[in-house]
Amino acid sequence: MATYVVLAQFTDQGIRNVKASPQRAGMAAELAKSFGCEMREIYWTVGQYDIVTLVDAPDEQSFAAFGYALGSAGNVRTQTLRAFTKDEFSAIVSKVA
Repeated sequence: MATYVVLAQFTDQGIRNVKASPQRAGMAAELAKSFGCEMREIYWTVGQYDIVTLVDAPDEQSFAAFGYALGSAGNVRTQTLRAFTKDEFSAIVSKVA
């Protein structure tokens, strides 16, 4: 499974309905499962981003489909970072000449 860090900002629609955000998070977790993904963690934050989540996905296509489905609800805009564990990163840098 690949891990992704998702940085989200509320849209105008999302902030107008901010009180429903905890319930929407549960719905997003269920949506993730329907694509074979798992929302491991979700944090509401203060600063440039309103929400940070950790999502595990079996492949890029499943993650992308989940992301498009989530975005189509219109409550958040996201930026995604592919995250690597220490072991994964070690394997990557071992290939560096």
